[in-house]
Amino acid sequence: MTETLESRFDRLILLVGKLNYMWTNTESLLIHLIAGLGDTKKDVAVIIFLTLNTTRARVDLVERLAKMDGRPPEIRDPVLELTQRLSKLSSIRNKYNHCIYSFDADSGNPKTILMRISDRKTDIKMGREDTVDEEAIQQIEDTLTQLSAANRDIWRLIGHLGFPV
Repeated sequence: MTETLESRFDRLILLVGKLNYMWTNTESLLIHLIAGLGDTKKDVAVIIFLTLNTTRARVDLVERLAKMDGRPPEIRDPVLELTQRLSKLSSIRNKYNHCIYSFDADSGNPKTILMRISDRKTDIKMGREDTVDEEAIQQIEDTLTQLSAANRDIWRLIGHLGFPV
């Protein structure tokens, strides 16, 4: 059965919603890593987490806490592996969060229009458009699978290290 353009767009929006929900849920696990690595209570870690307003800043903090002098490799290395996984997964989330959606005038396929300005030497580029085809949908689904696995792995690490929950 051929998927209609409307159902593809509905599928895309549902996947992006799921991606945002799963991302927020997984990113919030950094609170427990901040608490454990910073040797503080969870409520203090929540304040620190909420004060940092970007994923990059939160990941940077966790990585820096993990890399502090005297941090044993058995704590540092698994934390860094997980933060690096999250950083790689963030590119797909950022793509679909920082765009607007439209339809290709000729085919009717959904497409994204990136809402970012790229400064070049002598000009700027903005509004890069990408068609949301089956490959793009599959990429989102693959990211969801990887994000789910990362979430479980972070929880396991939190428990293994005895960090505040």
